[in-house]
Amino acid sequence: VGIDIHPGARIGEGLFIDHGTGVVIGETCEIGNNVRVYQGVTLGSLSFPKDERGQIIRGQKRHPTIEDDVIIYSNATILGGGTVIGARSVIGGNVWITRSVPPDTKVVIEEPHLIFKEKH
Repeated sequence: VGIDIHPGARIGEGLFIDHGTGVVIGETCEIGNNVRVYQGVTLGSLSFPKDERGQIIRGQKRHPTIEDDVIIYSNATILGGGTVIGARSVIGGNVWITRSVPPDTKVVIEEPHLIFKEKH
């Protein structure tokens, strides 16, 4: 397990991958400048688009665009060629995103309701 960056991905200056285990960056992904990515992040595809005969259409953008100065925390999954994460946004850990996020936006999961049970 390591970092899987497709050679077709377009990556700007200053990409920082911290604790990179499990990071996946897809072929048509575009990453801007000064982006920080933490372990377990997937910048992936929803699926290959198909034509009217069900044949896979190649050469289309399938992976997200990450604009400048974005931070993506651990285990976030961002999918789809039309998905754009706007500049200076912060994507919290464990989120699943399949639609665009405007610039200067923070996306987090609501704090879970934890249940603590004593063992008897």
